[in-house]
Amino acid sequence: MYRIDLNCDLGESYGAYKLGVDEEMLGRITSANVACGFHAGDPGVMRRTVQMALKHGVAVGAHPGLPDLIGFGRRNMDISPREAYDMVVYQIGALAAFVQSEGGRMQHVKPHGALYNMAAKSKELSEAIAEAVYKVDPELILFGLSGSELVRAGERIGLKTANEVFSDRTYQQDGSLTPRNQPDALITDDDQSVSQVIRMVKEGKVLTLQGSDIAISADTVCIHGDGAHAAVFAKRIREACESSGILIQAAGSE
Repeated sequence: MYRIDLNCDLGESYGAYKLGVDEEMLGRITSANVACGFHAGDPGVMRRTVQMALKHGVAVGAHPGLPDLIGFGRRNMDISPREAYDMVVYQIGALAAFVQSEGGRMQHVKPHGALYNMAAKSKELSEAIAEAVYKVDPELILFGLSGSELVRAGERIGLKTANEVFSDRTYQQDGSLTPRNQPDALITDDDQSVSQVIRMVKEGKVLTLQGSDIAISADTVCIHGDGAHAAVFAKRIREACESSGILIQAAGSE
């Protein structure tokens, strides 16, 4: 049987600034990646997001990013592996405290934005991040770009990993995502996004911008929650998967 986890980046509001439709998304996904205050989020937002996720029965994960609120964590920074390790431990710990205080247990860790993309290609950064996750809790699942250095680092250290694919992003021939600052990085046609997800899950293939198929492994699908019609799109993705015979469940479910 085909099965997939549907994840979304949540808790990215900050202070007086509201981003996303978190509660609406929680009714459609199975795993929530909660911002930990570095690229977005704040303590109050973290607490409320954890409460909402647990109320909806959605698995909670930490979404650690680079310390770059202005750039939303999407700008590369020249950090060392040791700095990456410290940042990730710090942010996992912050979210874990909120999850524990609300009576829940954290399921996973998924790096955000530039940290995620840097780790996808850097063996050293990936190993530092995987070590941080493992040392905090070896039962946590490490989410990483499908087939990336991050997934391989997690596997080497003994973590359970989840190969992540994207519903609304285009792919390059090497399996990387098209950078957001390049044309055609985002898929804006819902039908194309739905078809891409179904094909990645059932066929293990994705069509690249260069026009050829590459193999891809899909354990969890990222659905971004900050678009104009994010909740409607998430509902459509879920219904399309279910009608195609794909079981929807959290990555940590047996």
